[in-house]
Amino acid sequence: MNKEQLAKMIAEKIDSAMQTSEHPKKFFITENGRGVVDGGDLYNAVLKDVLGVVSVALADIFAELMTAPAPAPAKAPEKAAPAPAKPADKPARASAKK
Repeated sequence: MNKEQLAKMIAEKIDSAMQTSEHPKKFFITENGRGVVDGGDLYNAVLKDVLGVVSVALADIFAELMTAPAPAPAKAPEKAAPAPAKPADKPARASAKK
């Protein structure tokens, strides 16, 4: 999958996610910095711009991940040498003297 196909797939996924969620259609900022819904098209322009930046960033990230070399597999830990066998306990000899 090349970078263009990846960018197209990301854009389609973002579009489908946008259609499933409810968000304000219009938004503007007043002189004192308060945001008001149901104003001009500023909200839609900002939303489109932000989603465009996110789409490009995701496409770049995924493209790098797809072309990056795979990390070397981790070595299995070496098994520790078995402990030396301890000598078997010898049964005590019964004294022959009576």
